[in-house]
Amino acid sequence: MAPSTETLPRQHQQRQPGLEAQMTPRPQSQDIYHPGSGKLAGKTAIITGGDSGIGRAVALAFAQEGADLAILYLNERQDAEETQQQVEQLQRKCHVMAGDIADEAVVQRLISTTMKEYGKIDVLVNNAGEQHVQADIQQITRQQLVRTFETNFFGLFLLTKASLVHMRSGSAIINTASVTAYRGNKELLDYSASKGAIVAFTRSLALQVAARGIRVNAVAPGPVWTPLIPSTFDDQTVSTFGSNTPMGRPGQPEEIAPSYVFLASDDASYMTGQVLHPGGGEIVNG
Repeated sequence: MAPSTETLPRQHQQRQPGLEAQMTPRPQSQDIYHPGSGKLAGKTAIITGGDSGIGRAVALAFAQEGADLAILYLNERQDAEETQQQVEQLQRKCHVMAGDIADEAVVQRLISTTMKEYGKIDVLVNNAGEQHVQADIQQITRQQLVRTFETNFFGLFLLTKASLVHMRSGSAIINTASVTAYRGNKELLDYSASKGAIVAFTRSLALQVAARGIRVNAVAPGPVWTPLIPSTFDDQTVSTFGSNTPMGRPGQPEEIAPSYVFLASDDASYMTGQVLHPGGGEIVNG
């Protein structure tokens, strides 16, 4: 069972997207009691932000199901190498690459490297993201607004565009949205807007590529214990993070990863343009 909010000590990291290695307690990333049943056997998946948090949990869950991986991370080398080692312990291949998803040259390098390593792209998980707390819209500079959208949406758009060139019928794209796209967050205005854009993009692209046999879906988690949390919020907010959900606690990454496995696998063969909501019981519209 995941720890309750009472077990979260006050903590803060100065630099985004944060390091999992510095979190107390460490996020739970791997469900060792469900070792997988080959749902993704023979598939290759790209995961952005795959070094830690939800991305790491998805990487491990995909590996348990038989997928080989290409992971993009920003600069968290320690976390990325740890994820790579854990994937390789599951007897799957894992190529890790550092780079800013907002840089189109990085996107192209990720695609070319993945094709060179594996020769195909079956699943794309657009998971990289950033957020910045601002209490008032007047405090959000143009620079912050552009940066948030470059990371959360523009990079996702460009990587999806580049990946689709190599995708065949049966491929799947999964985008990480957020509960904030539905209920908003007064201190994460630009972040919430970028996540709303991801929802609209998911639904629209699903219509465009359905005839090609490619599915496009999203996951909109509620509060999840990832490095982005202590690197975004002050220590007091962190200590009560997730307590406002009906379950009274934040989710663990391993609890979110099964949604991605489902959407990546043939179990979701008749699902496209949809959004799953693992959110601790919070009900959202849409």
